[in-house]
Amino acid sequence: MNINAKTIDLAKVQADAEESYRKGFFCCEAVMETIMNNFELDVPYETIRMASGMAIGVGKSGCICGALNGGVLAIGMFFGRSEQKGPKDPNVVKCMGMTNELHDWFKQNNTKGVACCRVLTKEFDMSVGGHKSQCIYYTGICAAKTAEILARELGIPTTGKITLLSHDEYLKTRTTPLEA
Repeated sequence: MNINAKTIDLAKVQADAEESYRKGFFCCEAVMETIMNNFELDVPYETIRMASGMAIGVGKSGCICGALNGGVLAIGMFFGRSEQKGPKDPNVVKCMGMTNELHDWFKQNNTKGVACCRVLTKEFDMSVGGHKSQCIYYTGICAAKTAEILARELGIPTTGKITLLSHDEYLKTRTTPLEA
């Protein structure tokens, strides 16, 4: 896999992921698409398909947040392994360290301090899309943090920064109503 990006703009990554979700991808698919595009990867666009079942906490089960799942998949795409070398394989140890960093950061920096989709969305009626603005925001911050971790590990310079807001602050920034 070739990585053609020379720099990564974290603010652009965040905005791109949010827009990808708004246009119709689920959280995990939007993270994958955004990472692939911003890192200018030469992988088939169909790679995004592997993220489709991760939505809404893994197939609507409400488990781990799909945006976080997308970030984990993206990190694995760069740093995962394809050979059976056991649990001490330095590649898998490094990859797991990065995904753990993403997980812990996401829990600390989302508006609710958890990584469980069911808890993150419990006050919303999912059937009418009330969760959408929150999930768009989580998708953006998770994609940007994933990009930050990847860029750091790959030695690619970053510009811009991740915009972290409380959920109420984020909602005040929206100018277009969000529909289900």
